[in-house]
Amino acid sequence: MLGRGSSGQTSSPPARLLHRLAVVAVCLVWPLIWVGGLVTTYDAGMSVPDWPGTYGYNLFLYPLGTWMFGPFDLFIEHGHRLLGALVGFVAILIVIAAYRREPRRWVRLLTVALLVAVISQGLLGGLRVVLSDRTLAMVHGCVGPAFFALCVATAVITSRTWWSMGSEEGSPKVGLSRLVFATVGAMLILSYLQIILGAKVRHVQPTAEPGQFTTTVAQHVSVAVFLWILGSFAYLRLRRCGDLTLSRPGVALLGLVSLQIGLGVFTWVANYGWPGILGLRMIQAIPGAAGYLIQAKGFWDSIIVTSHVAIGSLILAFSTLLFLRVARVRVCCKAANSLPVTAVSTAALGH
Repeated sequence: MLGRGSSGQTSSPPARLLHRLAVVAVCLVWPLIWVGGLVTTYDAGMSVPDWPGTYGYNLFLYPLGTWMFGPFDLFIEHGHRLLGALVGFVAILIVIAAYRREPRRWVRLLTVALLVAVISQGLLGGLRVVLSDRTLAMVHGCVGPAFFALCVATAVITSRTWWSMGSEEGSPKVGLSRLVFATVGAMLILSYLQIILGAKVRHVQPTAEPGQFTTTVAQHVSVAVFLWILGSFAYLRLRRCGDLTLSRPGVALLGLVSLQIGLGVFTWVANYGWPGILGLRMIQAIPGAAGYLIQAKGFWDSIIVTSHVAIGSLILAFSTLLFLRVARVRVCCKAANSLPVTAVSTAALGH
C-alpha cells in the first residue's frame, strides 16, 4: 500500500475517510470558535448556570422552541454546547477511522490526542460555568484555537497533497532554506502568542494592575506588526519556489494577518472609541467618526469584535498548514538528495 505498483504509479493514500472526517472537524470547529467568541462578547457564558445539562434538561433534550426563540444569550450559549458535542462525536469517528485504516502509528496517536483535546476543552468550558471563573474562561479561549490547529494538522497529513509530496512525481526539485522554515515556524509560534495576548485583553482580571492592560495591548500590537513583516518575507520567498501548494497558503496567510490588523483597529474603536493618538483633526476627517457612539453589545460592533477573535484562530490554522507543508518539502528534498531515485517514493511515503 505504501510502495509503488507494477504500473510505476504511486499508490493512492489510505484512509480517505479519515481525511474527510478531519476536514469535517475543521469546518465545524471554526464556527464553534465563532459562537464561543460571541458568548464572550455578549457576556453570555453564565446564561446557562448548570452543566453538563441545560436548566435541568439533558443537553440534547432541551426544548427546541425555548432555545430557538428564547433570549439571545441562551441561544448562543446552548448552541455553543451543542456544536461542541457534535465536534466531540466527529472526533470519536476520527479515532475509529484512524485505527481501522491508517497505517501510520503516529497519526493514530495524533487522533487520540485530538479526542483527548476536545474532551479537555469541554471539561474546561463546564468548569468555567460551575466555578464561574474568568481565568478558566481565558484558558478555555486559548485551548480552542490550539484544538483547531490540531484538526487542521490532521487534515493536512492525511490529504492527497501530503502524499503526493512524497512521490517521485510530486516531490519538489528545490528545497527550502532553513531561514524560510524558521520564519514559518516563528509565525506559527507568534500567531498562538497573539491568541494568548488577545485572551488576556478580553478577560481582564479584576485584580490586574492599572498598567497591565496597557502593556498587554502594546505587546499585542507589536507582535501583530512583526507577524505581518514575517508573513511578507515568507510569501516572497515561497513565491520564488513556484510551488502553488506553498505560495497560495502563504499569500492567504499574509492577507489574513493584514485583515486581522484592520479588524484589530475597529475592535478597539468598538470597545474604547477612536484612539486619541490620531489627533482630533484626523478623527474628524474620518467619515462618521466624529459622531460615533460606543454601544454596549451593539450588533455590528459585536460582529467586528468576534470576527477579530475568529480570524486570529484562522491565522493559526494557516500557519499550521504552511509549517507542515514546508517541513514536508524539506524532508522530501533531503530524502531525494540522499537516497537512490527508486527508493525515494517508498521512503518518503513511509514517514
